[in-house]
Amino acid sequence: MNLENYFPVLLFLIIGTVVGVASQLLGRVVGPHRPDAAKLSPYECGFEAFEDARMKFDVRYYLVAILFILFDLETAFFFPWGVSMRELGWQAFVTMMVFIAEFIVGFWYIWKKGALDWE
Repeated sequence: MNLENYFPVLLFLIIGTVVGVASQLLGRVVGPHRPDAAKLSPYECGFEAFEDARMKFDVRYYLVAILFILFDLETAFFFPWGVSMRELGWQAFVTMMVFIAEFIVGFWYIWKKGALDWE
């Protein structure tokens, strides 16, 4: 394995980091900094806060959010599979059917456990 092949990647990371840091520093140095009472207020909606910002959320909110991300990422595999189906052949078809079966079993499991119920 030749490390010289990774030089463009390293160069890209260095340039990206320099551009990101430089733009942040340039904005901090050159940009106006005139805070007033309205800018320093915690809310911009026009009225004072009436509850604590650290209120507790129901754990089901996070569970549904994580399950959405999980199933959304799993469905992202369907598009490339469908596009390249003819080149991949029957082995890929069978593999994807196994994946879809696992997908359905997982969805059925979380449904029966009540993870998607919102009262």
